[in-house]
Amino acid sequence: MNTNPDVQAPFLSVGFRPFFLLAGLYAVISMLAWMAWLMLHSLNAVVLTPTIAVATHLWHGHEMLFGFAAAVITGFMLTAVPGWTGAGRVSGWPLLGLAIVWIAGRVVLWFSSFLPAILVAAVDMAHLPLVGGIVLLGLIKRPAPRNLIFLFLLMMLIVANGAVHGEWTGLTEDTASWGLAVALVTTTLLIVILGGRIVPSFTRNAIVRRGNGQEDVPRSSGFLDIASMAAVAAVLGCYVFALPDTATGIAAGLAALVNLVRLSLWQGRSVLGDPILWSLHLAYLWVAVGLAALATSLLMDWPSHNAALHLLAIGAVGGMTLAMMTRAPLGHTGRPLVVARPIAIAYLLITAAALLRGFALNFFPDEYYFVVFAAGGLWISGFLIFLILYTPILTGPPVK
Repeated sequence: MNTNPDVQAPFLSVGFRPFFLLAGLYAVISMLAWMAWLMLHSLNAVVLTPTIAVATHLWHGHEMLFGFAAAVITGFMLTAVPGWTGAGRVSGWPLLGLAIVWIAGRVVLWFSSFLPAILVAAVDMAHLPLVGGIVLLGLIKRPAPRNLIFLFLLMMLIVANGAVHGEWTGLTEDTASWGLAVALVTTTLLIVILGGRIVPSFTRNAIVRRGNGQEDVPRSSGFLDIASMAAVAAVLGCYVFALPDTATGIAAGLAALVNLVRLSLWQGRSVLGDPILWSLHLAYLWVAVGLAALATSLLMDWPSHNAALHLLAIGAVGGMTLAMMTRAPLGHTGRPLVVARPIAIAYLLITAAALLRGFALNFFPDEYYFVVFAAGGLWISGFLIFLILYTPILTGPPVK
């Protein structure tokens, strides 16, 4: 297999292809597994030989962040960094090897009951440092200061994953939940940074192409850009250092307000007829909504802290990843930047899943299984639509 990306089989020619497909598959498979376990639990069934050694709710959170989201982040980084720096693309055998490392991490987690915990940790934690090394090599070639933040974010994800495995291997106590929360807020910060670059830029380009007036062009504020990132970074710091709920809640509330104001400048109303654009605005809105819910949960005990985290995880992370996974493959394969109508429905299904999982249990606490199964079904449906329509795009040749 040649390592020249220009002569590769399409599937291994650029990072987004295998990793976006793996992310879509895993979004469905891991959620089905979680719902199957919940179904057994609801029936008071007992699994005599469980394959997963850790608490299943922690496994679920871990696999959504370090399985699904990490795959999307990898696909994005392997595609974007060469564009930023002029570095060569990872393709061919190296790309396949990186994908196998990610898959191996999933396999050892699924069968952790039969493996030494330290082996599970070593295999699962191998992926993100490799991605970080690839990003570092690219940034060394053209070290733009504004891109160095991505190395820090990858390092935080590695530390968070280490904290999860620290508890699972018995090296630490009560660090798994901490690690998952840190990973989620880190991923949210990544969305805020990238969203600030791509959402107004893509919106501006579309409005200019349509010939709309200047009043419809997204506006930028250097102060708001810095403040939005700093505010979410402050929330991350609160979780990292386990500050009191009051401090974390205030930080989250300020972060929600600043990011909502920032979003309001991007003229989302001008792209309501274009799903490939309004999906980005909608996902960024979930950042503000999730942070606001996090603030009220910590300051006023509503909604629950778990529900607020799910709003960020499903609405912001799930929504933004699906928006990017459906846009980037079109541009990079020479296709028009227009999504099919079922994809627009998929965006709405993820938003519906976030609304249901994040708020319904606060009003109907006795309907836990119904709400979770319904939200999970919406999530699965959204990503199944993605897989059906985008598997040919991700595995096939570009349009000439």
